[in-house]
This record gives sequence, structure tokens and C-alpha cells, in this order.
Amino acid sequence: MNVSAQFTTPPTRRGAGLPRPRDVLELLKPITWFPPMWAFMCGAVSSGAALLGNAHLVLAGMLLAGPLVCGMSQAANDWCDRHVDAINEPNRPIPSGRIGGRWGLWIALVWTALSLAMGWALGIWVFAATVIGVAAAWAYSAEPIRLKKNGWVSALVCGLSYETLPWFTGAAVMLGAFPRWEIVVIATLYGLGAHGIMTLNDFKAVEGDRAHGLASLPATLGPEVASRIAVRVMFAPQAVVMALLLLWGAAPQAAIIGLFLAGQALLAPRFLGDPVKHAVWFSGLGVLLYVLGMLTAACALHLMGGA
Repeated sequence: MNVSAQFTTPPTRRGAGLPRPRDVLELLKPITWFPPMWAFMCGAVSSGAALLGNAHLVLAGMLLAGPLVCGMSQAANDWCDRHVDAINEPNRPIPSGRIGGRWGLWIALVWTALSLAMGWALGIWVFAATVIGVAAAWAYSAEPIRLKKNGWVSALVCGLSYETLPWFTGAAVMLGAFPRWEIVVIATLYGLGAHGIMTLNDFKAVEGDRAHGLASLPATLGPEVASRIAVRVMFAPQAVVMALLLLWGAAPQAAIIGLFLAGQALLAPRFLGDPVKHAVWFSGLGVLLYVLGMLTAACALHLMGGA
């Protein structure tokens, strides 16, 4: 992929010296590592394999899903978005000049190599998933593809990358093989639902997105319409998961997911009433219930026989 268009060095306040470790850590955004690490754990649970006996694989996989692949995607996005962040988040490490020169690019490339190496070490299916995740991260942020120009596509790619791919990877690591179809279906549904979660993240960047031609749903459709779409897209796959679990004889787990979904429905009106003001609030509470449902579904798959 051609990322040469991203090589223009931004103005800095500190020059292009060696970045401080704390600034590199901020660039990698540890707070964003939780969703893929959680999804990986769900995949490991859903496999049906014994977790305690394979703790080293679980830890290695969580390192791959969070600090490596997700951290790499954040570094790549910050480098490619440094001019947008100068409007939306001017205190981020690159636009603020704390990471100067091309250090942001080099960090993203080194983390890309580390991610691929770790994926290779964990097996062919994990490596394949890592390649897809890394490619999606660069395609999302970098010219000439820059998927984030389209809010529908970018949210879909992020949702599948943050939830489906790590879930698949967790199951593949534990099984040493391609996961069974029920696991893939549930992982895909939660990745599709995460499309709505990713849209929630775009409410904070409407001004910068519009200024730089990034067609996020809140920027193009307006906060009110985008909020309704986000909620519906987030809720629908969870309902399908409930129906499938009922069909597969996992009624208790389906009922628990139903309770989590009901909780999200009770929170939604406040968000829909003022989506810009309450997007972060709904993302925090609603997504918590969403991911608890993910683990519940994973436990159901585990009890169904997993491996």
C-alpha cells in the first residue's frame, strides 16, 4: 500500500528528537486496547479449550490483540490523521509536537512488523487474521484508500477488526485450527453490532471530520440521524445472537443477553435526546452491557462443546 502521501512532516514544537516513552505510550492509546483484548478472551472461552492449561497462549494472544495490533492501528491513525487531530485533538502527541518528525510513522511501521511476527509465532490461522487486521488498519487511515472517508465502510471495518477478528483469533489460538462455524457466526454478529459502537466514537470529531472531508455518519447525516442508526445497528445483532442461542438450546444465556439488551434500551433515550452531549456517556455504559453479553455468548458456546 502506498503511504508516501502521508510522509509530509508536520510542524513540531520540540523538533524530531527521540520521543519520550510516555508520549509513545499515549500514541498507542492503551485505553483502546480493551475491546480487542476482551474479544480475544471471548474467542478463547468460546473455543471450549481449557484456559488455565493454556495460559501462555491466552496471554500471548491478548498481547497481540491489544498492545500490538490495536496499538499499531492507533499509531498509524494518529500519523495519517495528524492534520485532523490538529483541529479535534491538538494536544495529541503528533500535532502537539511531542512526537516530532516522522517518528509517528516509524513507530507505526515497527509495531506492524512486531504484530506480524507475533501472529506468525501463534500459528497460520492467527497469522492470517493478523495480516487482515494490519491491512485493515492501514487501509482505514492511509491514502490512497483511506476507508475512513466513508462512515459506513470505516465503522464496519473497525467493528469487524475490533471484535470479530480478535474473537476468531482467540478461538484459533486455543484450537490450533479454524474455529467451528457457530463461533464464527457469533463473532461476526458482534463485529457487525460494533459498527454502531464505532459510530458513537465519531460524535466527538464532527468539526474536524467536516473540515477535512471525512464522511463519518455524524458529520454527513447529522447527530440525530446518526445516533438512531448507531443504536439500531448496535441492537439488532444482539437480538439475532439471542435467537441463535435459543435455537441451539442455550436459553439461560439468551435470557441474560436479553437483560443486557434491555439495559441498553433503557439508556438509549437519553443518548438519542442529545447525542453529541451524551455519546461518551452512552458509549461507556451501553458498551459495557454489550461486552458483557459477548462474554455470556462465549460461555454458551463453551458449554455447547466448543472444541
